[in-house]
Amino acid sequence: MLETLKNFFTTKQLSTKAVSDSKVRTVDIAYAALLVEVIKSDHEIDERESKKLLEILNNKLSSSYNDLSEIAAIAEEKSNEATSLYEFTRLINDEYDYQKKVTLIENMWTIAFADEEIDKYEEYLIRKISDLTYVSHSDFIKSKLRAKNDKGVDII
Repeated sequence: MLETLKNFFTTKQLSTKAVSDSKVRTVDIAYAALLVEVIKSDHEIDERESKKLLEILNNKLSSSYNDLSEIAAIAEEKSNEATSLYEFTRLINDEYDYQKKVTLIENMWTIAFADEEIDKYEEYLIRKISDLTYVSHSDFIKSKLRAKNDKGVDII
């Protein structure tokens, strides 16, 4: 199993039957897995957060709903198998420029705000991933405020 995970993260493309024989970039699975981590961080799976995950993936990948559901399922599986966040953040750091990393952090905040309640574990996780992807603290805060304003939530 460890060898399978290692192979997954050393290849640049992942092809699975589950994703309708389309090519899904490994970095996209890592991105989705980090979003799944936010959903799981408060130990409560909320339908609104899961729905927001699919919306974000649709905007990013422009795939069919079935493909997006399968990508989310693969991301959840990889998230469950992962031993640390480094497995995902390393790919993000290797493939993404700074602005794409800021967008990732903002999307994480968007998911966190989806249930209209920010849990301390959600905030901790987003802060940690922000640090691991070298996103500045000011951009971390700006991303939080943009996501909060988009949602119209009165949470700080």
